[in-house]
Amino acid sequence: MDIGTTASRGPTMYDTTTASRGPAMRDSGTASPGGPAADPVRESMRRLPGPLQLPLTFLTGRPLAGQRPVHLTAGVHLATAWLSVLFGLAVSGTGLALGGVFLLLLVPGWAMTLHGQRNLRMMIYHQCSHRNMFGRRRLDTVIGYSVSALLVIQNFGRYSREHVADHHAVHHMTLRDPTVQAFLISLDLHPGMTRSRMWRRVLVKCASPRFHLAFAVSRIRSFWHGASGPEKAAACLLQGGIAAAAVGTGLWPAVLVAWVVPLGPLYQISNTLRLCVKHTFPAPGTTVRRGKEYFASLTNAIFIGEAAPAPGLPVVRGTAGWLRWTLRMLFLHFPCRYLVLTGDTVVHDYHHRYPASRQWPDYLFARQQDLVDGHRGWPEYHAEWGLVAAVNRVFDSLSAADPEEFDVRRIRSVSRRELFAAFDD
Repeated sequence: MDIGTTASRGPTMYDTTTASRGPAMRDSGTASPGGPAADPVRESMRRLPGPLQLPLTFLTGRPLAGQRPVHLTAGVHLATAWLSVLFGLAVSGTGLALGGVFLLLLVPGWAMTLHGQRNLRMMIYHQCSHRNMFGRRRLDTVIGYSVSALLVIQNFGRYSREHVADHHAVHHMTLRDPTVQAFLISLDLHPGMTRSRMWRRVLVKCASPRFHLAFAVSRIRSFWHGASGPEKAAACLLQGGIAAAAVGTGLWPAVLVAWVVPLGPLYQISNTLRLCVKHTFPAPGTTVRRGKEYFASLTNAIFIGEAAPAPGLPVVRGTAGWLRWTLRMLFLHFPCRYLVLTGDTVVHDYHHRYPASRQWPDYLFARQQDLVDGHRGWPEYHAEWGLVAAVNRVFDSLSAADPEEFDVRRIRSVSRRELFAAFDD
């Protein structure tokens, strides 16, 4: 079995890091002034009060060196995802009912609903596809079917097969990989393009009604094509029931605003930005396409945040520095974490090292412990600090990639996957 599909149960449970196509900070797990596996950016926040440290860990995706882990369960992640959706709908509904200035409640309502939807997709649905959510095949399958029907994404049975065969095995980051197809087809990004041109193309697509319509149609087709009879019946009952209830109660405008807006364009923008940081492309001339070194080189963590102001600054400079840092953490970095890099996506590199780890619910501390333990035969961990830096790293890798290997015209000759499915993440 190829190393990319090894069903390792993972290490015992706990990175420093920053990797871009240029200079990178690595997670070696060696001793430092902050202790084993200390990251200078995260350690700069140690001066903040203790009660803030756990929220900062979940915001940044990076525990402090030696921080006590919080043990979560699969059930907790499932429940919080659903609660986020329900609270978001309640907040949006309240804003619509009260009207006027209360319509501003749509912003947090949409955010909570989108956060829950993306956690259902990126964490719950994903772990179910590996039969690793609760470790019970039938239960994981039922949950997977329900999530795909609710969110209108690629049907669960087909996604499970393609994800394991084309994304985790020898075809990882080749033309057969759905991630690569999404870059080349859906985003129309190709080797040789400059980073700035890629950014412009992605941002234009995120604002394009035509792109969102094509994306929505592809979601429906990718769900329907290959879905089993019971899966189709369940989707029709679920979506039909929602539509009938909305029309029958006269609440269809509220349903469109509170549910369809986050499920449609907002979900698709989040999907697109998340796609742009998932994996780097192999460097041209890479001859060895197997083994731990190769697979580890294609995935890095993405920590969200920036270093806190240095100690010892004059009062005015220090106050201004802390005010700037607080505002950027709240209004720049927090939205990136909450709406794009939800759940365990910040440490996706841990998943690709241990795809069947039963410690996935404790993803942040599981990766941290693996770093402290010496990453057990794997190469050092790497990461980027910040969503933009992470996107830049991926764009640079695609720009430098082999244009013959990643020629979009060759996809039909190596993959039987329909091109409309290339929108899925």
